[in-house]
Amino acid sequence: MRVKCVICDTVNELPDFSPIAKKLRNRPIHTFMCPTCHDRITEKTNARLATGKFRFIRKAVQADEEF
Repeated sequence: MRVKCVICDTVNELPDFSPIAKKLRNRPIHTFMCPTCHDRITEKTNARLATGKFRFIRKAVQADEEF
């Protein structure tokens, strides 16, 4: 399966039966990002987190509710 990176527009080849290819085929809202762009964004995000001025908001952990 041929896929295009949403950031740098490079065309990559994925095996047809890989989980990523299946996800892209069945759910068009999912996008592909090449490994170089993914690594670059990860490094920049970690650098922003290290400054202390950037808050990375994750899903809130919900307390156990009694029924």
